[in-house]
Amino acid sequence: MAAKHCTASFVDMESKKCIIHTPTVYAKQSLQFATQRHNNQFCSLSMNGCRGDPRAPIGTIETRTFPAVPNLALAMGNLNSAIFDMKSNPPPFDSGIIRLEVPILQRIEALDWLRAQSHQLLPRCFFSGRNPSNVDCIENGSTSNEHQHKLVSVAGIGSAVFFRHLHPFSLDDWRAIKRFLSKKCPLIRAYGAIRFDPMANIASEWEAFGSSMIAATVAWDSALSWTYRKAVSSVEATIWQVSSAVKRLNKDTPQAIVLSQAHIPNKISWDSAVRRALDMINRKNSMLIKVVLARSSRVLTTIDIDPLMWLSCLKIEGDSSYAFCLQPPESPAFIGNTPERLFYRDRLTISSDALAGTRARGGSESLDVQIGNDLLSSPKDHHEFTVVREYIRRKLETVCSSILIEPEKALRKLPRVQHLYARLTGTLEREDDEFKILSSLHPTPAVCGFPAKEAQILIAETEMFDRGLYAGPVGWFGCGESEFAVGIRSALVGKGFGALIYAGTGIVEGSNSALEWQELELKTSQFTKLMKPAPLLLRGENRIVVQKETFDGGLYAGPVGWFGCGESEFAVGIRSSLVGKGFGALIYAGTGIVEGSNSALEWQELELKTSQFTKLMKPAPLLLRGENRIVVQKVADR
Repeated sequence: MAAKHCTASFVDMESKKCIIHTPTVYAKQSLQFATQRHNNQFCSLSMNGCRGDPRAPIGTIETRTFPAVPNLALAMGNLNSAIFDMKSNPPPFDSGIIRLEVPILQRIEALDWLRAQSHQLLPRCFFSGRNPSNVDCIENGSTSNEHQHKLVSVAGIGSAVFFRHLHPFSLDDWRAIKRFLSKKCPLIRAYGAIRFDPMANIASEWEAFGSSMIAATVAWDSALSWTYRKAVSSVEATIWQVSSAVKRLNKDTPQAIVLSQAHIPNKISWDSAVRRALDMINRKNSMLIKVVLARSSRVLTTIDIDPLMWLSCLKIEGDSSYAFCLQPPESPAFIGNTPERLFYRDRLTISSDALAGTRARGGSESLDVQIGNDLLSSPKDHHEFTVVREYIRRKLETVCSSILIEPEKALRKLPRVQHLYARLTGTLEREDDEFKILSSLHPTPAVCGFPAKEAQILIAETEMFDRGLYAGPVGWFGCGESEFAVGIRSALVGKGFGALIYAGTGIVEGSNSALEWQELELKTSQFTKLMKPAPLLLRGENRIVVQKETFDGGLYAGPVGWFGCGESEFAVGIRSSLVGKGFGALIYAGTGIVEGSNSALEWQELELKTSQFTKLMKPAPLLLRGENRIVVQKVADR
């Protein structure tokens, strides 16, 4: 097979709003690495956050491909040699992109390589297209396959160039990115994502992602105070951090046990929100036809969740969806396995998906057919689907000379669920219309509602959490090609963070809040099935849950106080707790162990010392296995 490649990329460590990754690419029989650079300046938007002229041409854009080698270790050695040569022979340009590729004959999964890169200070990225051979559409009882471009999986650490903005993604932003792309080097791409609502306040869990984010490949620009020599030196320093190991998924990895699960909104608030939405939809002279309401589910578990392990499990279930992971340094990872394409552009040809209506798959072939037929014949789901399809058609007509809808309405069957589906294809009048497509298609009625303005107002007034990148565009820009999926079926997962699992459902005339809640449960089941339910917890039972065998006591038991000139005073930081919004509490206590100590009595002493905090909370209500209810847990350990 033709050789593809991967990239190690680097990002500004001083900026908490930047993003990430230019990637490692895997394709069939080969894996290769391209190297990048990193900048310590930070401004607004453009090259590594430093504003430049988006119309200024780049001095050189090139790809240097080296002979294929048998394994990853040899490829890394060749990359190091290439970087050394680059220092000795700089090109005569003030700006440029150079991509270094070393094909590898050994078959390596990009996600396995990424799991071996455990650097906390380097961002990580993964994106894979959906396998066209597995995208089955059922129309009038017959099965057809979607024909698509070649599947490529991309994984990477760091970023060569990052673009970050706290304002909505603009035409100038798009031009600043396209400046680094060339048809001569089709695998130099910009990967990233854009928030669902860039105008909304950014919650703490999404702060490291900024508002709109994109990363590209190797680059330098002397006009932006990042010279070729600095770029090469940065690559050289970072390439030594890249591991040549591969960490395959261990099927025997223990499942995390759910300690607590909290939904925002809870079931009562959800019913109220749906009633309010239906009241607005049914109101006389109301323009609102559909609104998509979402739910955020916070899950705390006994052990840390590995986001790439979860993503590996999702991909094993089926590769008929897009898989992605975006993780800034020392932050949770945004992962997902989404079936929905926002758009794919190949030169002047552009295609998009209309996806709406959801049912579970049947346990048998006959039951599956019956459930699918019910979805096809449902007036409520047909109405919801038609709104989405016609919205996309009208948007494409504004920039395309012709539009083809085929199929117009079919079943899209995924391993766990099935949807109503249509594929829309058009011919752009010019390639620069790509930005118009992105800005006009997002947000589609499938994730927002219709009309979009009225739906967004209701969402902002109703939802008490920040969607962040959930339901926003996630994908890549290239010169000849670009592709973005819709960031649904997604979660925010991190060490010491647990998981925030997101799902949404469309509310139209005839919607039933109980059935829509069941649909939320169905959509999040791809994540919840990866965890074990909480054990039975009885009312009033003081159960201590130790989440890790070891933990960082931080400031606990350390000196806390003040320095003055004539006076100073310090206490010992015991009888203490770490408390935060959306964080819960970590309550610390310790006890001395000497000869003659009794573990049971020492444990009682821990209980006594933490009681000054626990008396401020009510005991957990009766929790049945698998029930979705908030549980306040205690952690009492030294």
